[in-house]
Amino acid sequence: MRSLLTRFFRALLKLFFRRIEIAGEEKVPLDRPVIFAANHPNGLLDPLFILCFVPRRVSFLAKAPLFRYPVIGALVRMFESIPVYRKQDNTKGSTAETFGRAREVLRGGGSIAIFPEGTTHSDSQLRELKTGAARIALGAELPALTIIPAGIYYTAKQTFRSEALVWFGEGIEVKPVAIGEDGEPAADDVLSLTSKIEKQLDSVTLQADSHAALELIERAERIFSAGESQPLASELELRRRFVQGYHYLREHDPDRLERLASLLRRFESELGGARLDPEDLTPRIRAGAMLRIILLLPLAFVGAIVHFIPYRIVDFLSRRFSKDADEMTATIKFISALAFYPLTWIAVAAGSGGLPGVLIAILVAVSGYVALRVIEDVDDVIGNLRAFRHRDLVAQRQLIRDQIASVAGALNL
Repeated sequence: MRSLLTRFFRALLKLFFRRIEIAGEEKVPLDRPVIFAANHPNGLLDPLFILCFVPRRVSFLAKAPLFRYPVIGALVRMFESIPVYRKQDNTKGSTAETFGRAREVLRGGGSIAIFPEGTTHSDSQLRELKTGAARIALGAELPALTIIPAGIYYTAKQTFRSEALVWFGEGIEVKPVAIGEDGEPAADDVLSLTSKIEKQLDSVTLQADSHAALELIERAERIFSAGESQPLASELELRRRFVQGYHYLREHDPDRLERLASLLRRFESELGGARLDPEDLTPRIRAGAMLRIILLLPLAFVGAIVHFIPYRIVDFLSRRFSKDADEMTATIKFISALAFYPLTWIAVAAGSGGLPGVLIAILVAVSGYVALRVIEDVDDVIGNLRAFRHRDLVAQRQLIRDQIASVAGALNL
C-alpha cells in the first residue's frame, strides 16, 4: 500500500507542477543509514517531495498532533512516521521517545527525513536550525552514517503548474563521539555537527537578507535567462550567484545597483502593460502546440466548463484558509483539489448511472487534463503573437542582459 500511495502522490505532484527535476541523486548512499535534512518552505508539499523522489525508503519526523487527524493520521502512520512531541502541542510523550525511535530506524540500516528549521515558513533565509538532527545522528553511535542536505526549490511555490527542484548536496559523514551517561552526545559535538548541516543546507538553497532582494534577483534572472532552456539546478545556481552580486553592489556600488533595479522595474512595467512574460520575447510558434489546440479544443472546452466550479472552490479555499501565509497556499490548493475534483467526477457518474456513468466520469476527468494542457498552449501562442508587436522590448532586454553580464564579469561570477 505504501508503494502504491507513493506512486499516486508522485503522479499528483507531476500534475500540480509543470516541471519537477531532481539533482544530486547520485550523492545519496544506498548501503548505509541516512538522515535527510531538508529546508521547509512549502507546507505539506515538502515532505511529499522527499517521500516521492528520495531514492530511499524514508521515515519522517512529524509533529504529534498530526497522528490524531482522521485522514492525515492514517497516512503518517502508513509512511512509518515518528511523532515529535512539542510543548506547545500539549501531547503526551517526550523528546527521548522521538530520538529513540529515530535511532532504531537508523540502526536497522534505514533512513529518516527531518526539517531542522522546525517549521514551514516563507522567510528569505533559513531559520536557525534545531539540534535534533545532530543529536539523533551522534546518539545513534553508528560507525557509518551520512547526513544528506536536501534543498527544495520552487520557482513560484504558491502557483499551480509552476516548477520545483529537489537538490541533494554533499553528504556529511558522521563520526562516532563520546556519549554521556544520559545516552546523549556532548553539547559541543552537537553544535559542531549542526553548524556543518547548516553550511551544507545553505549550499543547496536560495537565500538573501530580504524578500525585496530575492524578488529583484528573480526578476533579473528571468530576464537574463529568458528564451534559454536550462535545468532548474542551473537556474538556482545562477540565482545564488546573483545574490552574491547583489550583496557586493549594495555594499560597494549602491548607485549602480539602484540603476540596474530601476531598469528592471521599468522593463517589467512595460512587459506588464503589453501582457508579456520575458520568455515571450523569443517568439516561436510550436507546431505541436498549434496541433493540440486544433484537435483537442472541443474536448478542452468541455473539460473547462465541467471543472470551472471546483476550480473556483479550490481557489477560494486557498485564499480563505492560507491567511496570507504563503507557505500554506499550495498545501491547501493540493488538498482541496484532491477532494473536490474527484467529487465532481463522482457526481457525474452518479448522475449518469451505471457503467455509462463511470465511463463518462473517466472521460470528464481526462477532459480536465486536456483543458489544462490546451489552456497552457493557448497562453503560450497568444504571448508569442503579442511579442511580434513589441520588438522594442527585445532591445531593452538585451540592454539589461549586457548590464548584468558586465556586473558578473567584473565580480568574476
